[in-house]
Amino acid sequence: MKKEEVLKIFEDSGALLNGHFKLRSGLHSNQFFQAAILLQWPEVATTVCEALARKFKDIEVETVISPAVGGLIVGQEVAKALGTKAIFADKVNDELVLKRGFSIKKGEKVLIAEDVITRGGRVQQTIDLVKEHGGEVVGVAVIVDRSAGNAKFDVEHKSLLELNLATYEPAECPLCAEGKEIEQPGSKS
Repeated sequence: MKKEEVLKIFEDSGALLNGHFKLRSGLHSNQFFQAAILLQWPEVATTVCEALARKFKDIEVETVISPAVGGLIVGQEVAKALGTKAIFADKVNDELVLKRGFSIKKGEKVLIAEDVITRGGRVQQTIDLVKEHGGEVVGVAVIVDRSAGNAKFDVEHKSLLELNLATYEPAECPLCAEGKEIEQPGSKS
């Protein structure tokens, strides 16, 4: 799936939002990808996540893990496309933990799946969690990498759409300086 096709799917679904947004990372931006709007349509979710899974078809994957909540559908669909199990990490006091009877065996080959990354903090927490449980992280699958590849991990990460969208530290945000009302979309709203 080409970048233009993915971007069109986001635009057509209304998942690409314009305005003044506070991102989970704490940064501000004039654009936000609300992947949940796109993923609410099962056929679209399957199409997008199958394309993402194809990027990892030559890597051995036993389990796909996603950080809750944004990555849940992505993880489920990528795991389905790869023929593996899907688990997720729950947030507890802003940390990720395994609950609900989920476990990772020593040496288990684990792919991390997420909807959108800006700095990659939640993905890094997931990498750390997998390693704490003895798993081997074999890659990171992301629908939208809004860092334009600047988010770095110690494993390969691939995305369907890589963009370098404007982000601002709150004190340097021109949208704040203009007095534009800020929204905090995503799992916080």
